[in-house]
Amino acid sequence: MSFNTLGLSPSILKAIEEKGYTTPSPIQEKAIPVILDRKDILASAQTGTGKTAGFTLPILQILSQNPPAGRRKIRALVLTPTRELAAQILENVREYSTYLDIRSTVIFGGVNQNPQVATLKNGIDILIATPGRLLDLHQQRLLNIGSVEILVLDEADRMLDMGFAKDINRIMAILPERRQNLLFSATFSLEIKKMAAG
Repeated sequence: MSFNTLGLSPSILKAIEEKGYTTPSPIQEKAIPVILDRKDILASAQTGTGKTAGFTLPILQILSQNPPAGRRKIRALVLTPTRELAAQILENVREYSTYLDIRSTVIFGGVNQNPQVATLKNGIDILIATPGRLLDLHQQRLLNIGSVEILVLDEADRMLDMGFAKDINRIMAILPERRQNLLFSATFSLEIKKMAAG
């Protein structure tokens, strides 16, 4: 199996090749075609298995196939438990979208929100966020997630361990009901399954 057989565009394949990857990892092989079919997924993936590319690549493919008319709105939202992970995902998204007209950014707490807000105001397609800062900016009406088509919950078990369950439920209640849900977790507790069903 090679990346060429997964239904990704030449622009994305070129970026993958430049990163030196030729063969998808098992999680990528399984997840990418399902996500491209616009189906929800609940995937078990440890850190370091290539799961970030497993959701990033198909999201870039989906968004680049249907460019937005008019001003850019947030069309994909990736929620993640820590700022380190959020920054890492953004780096991946940027590397894989080198040859695409896709804008992405990251927001997390513990730093001044003004630069983050300025970037959001310019219009972005993909937002990577920690739950607290996302809700904070939403409450201040500095952020609109009403156009999100794809939601990714990354390291869902860690988010629950860190006490983010309430925040995640509040975010899911604000999002459009018609959306694609991609949930990645190292373990599947009852709580995770309930979250996936929500």
